[in-house]
Amino acid sequence: MVRMILGLFSVLLIAFVGWVFIIQPLFDKTAVVEEQKAKELQSVKASKAKATKQQQQVSRSQKGPNISDGPFGMGANPDAYYEPGEVIVTNPPPYFNAAASVLGFTVLESETLPELNIGIVKLKVPAGTSVPRARRLLSARFPSASVDANHLFETQQGSALKNHARAAIGWGAATPSCGRGIRLGQIDAAVDLTHDALRGQRIQYRSYHRKGRTAGPADHGTAVAGILVGKPSWGGLLPGADLFAVNMFEKRQDGRVVGNALALVKGIAWLAKNKVHVINMSVAGANNKVVRKIITKAMRSGLAIVAAAGNWGIKGKPAYPAAYKEVLAVTAFNSRRLIYSRANRGDYIDFAAPGVQIWTPVPGGGRYQTGTSFASPFISVLIALHTARGIGKNTADLRQKLMGRTVDLGLKGKDKEFGYGFVNMQPKCV
Repeated sequence: MVRMILGLFSVLLIAFVGWVFIIQPLFDKTAVVEEQKAKELQSVKASKAKATKQQQQVSRSQKGPNISDGPFGMGANPDAYYEPGEVIVTNPPPYFNAAASVLGFTVLESETLPELNIGIVKLKVPAGTSVPRARRLLSARFPSASVDANHLFETQQGSALKNHARAAIGWGAATPSCGRGIRLGQIDAAVDLTHDALRGQRIQYRSYHRKGRTAGPADHGTAVAGILVGKPSWGGLLPGADLFAVNMFEKRQDGRVVGNALALVKGIAWLAKNKVHVINMSVAGANNKVVRKIITKAMRSGLAIVAAAGNWGIKGKPAYPAAYKEVLAVTAFNSRRLIYSRANRGDYIDFAAPGVQIWTPVPGGGRYQTGTSFASPFISVLIALHTARGIGKNTADLRQKLMGRTVDLGLKGKDKEFGYGFVNMQPKCV
């Protein structure tokens, strides 16, 4: 019996020793291998996920961000809105197009704007390259050129909120010839020349929407044109003036309506050619280097530019072109001379004018409209009356002239809401 117990004990002991020294290490080794495989698999998945994310980022950069519907989509970051996969360049050296092609860029447009004595090129960036990276590459390779994205701009109208323009500012009814001899320029959306407010008025129209796209809706452009030169029955500020109207907006295949920097630049050149006394821009977008250079050139050639201050709210970023020092920025107030709630604030604001509940023409009839878009034409008209008489050699001179006729509306002196205030002037022709 004892011998059987000892034998069984020996067998168990041998089995235990075998487990500890032979079987267990095999399990441990298998576990280690499995753990290593799991780590390797996890690493591969992480690498794939990272690569996918990077590709998505490049893809987003190539496509550009989605364009927000409505007038306030760009306020948070206007720099992020641009034509997908495009950059524009001014001051390109003589060999630029060939050199850019070697770098993988495709020349989409190349022309000289003789009115401003400047060349401009539009390029498609290489596949897999983001627009910001393309800008850096070209800027480093061609330091004498100005390079930027083909930024998008939006009209500055607010929600539809009845005064026509002359009633809103307190001017009497105009005669049909009021403003004769004044040449007004407008860069905006399309204009309905068949509208009763504009039919028969002295308007020349040019659209710079690209081939393959149609011009955008004519609501905003028709409204601004109506404020500037609409018939007396529609309250036009200078119904007898000549208006040279530019459309910079177009409808994309996805249905969105956009206006880009290149179209804006071409519009400035055409208006310079026609020797307008002022350019009204009721649009807003990013601080674009190419646009700024063109505006500086235009100002030095004697062009005065007025722009809507922007409808991006108290915390909105500065709206361009209004925020350029070469441009007069106009904000909007209501019938009680309180600031429009959606208006931008900032040191760049120069003057204030009515811009809330303005009755304007639109295709098919009329509409109440609100926004800094509908305030800037008031200052544009006053500036044109000065420049047509040879008063004011540059923006600083014109700003000084109007400052002497302002009514302070906000904090004492210049402030971030009303600028210098409301300009208390009106044309002599009433």
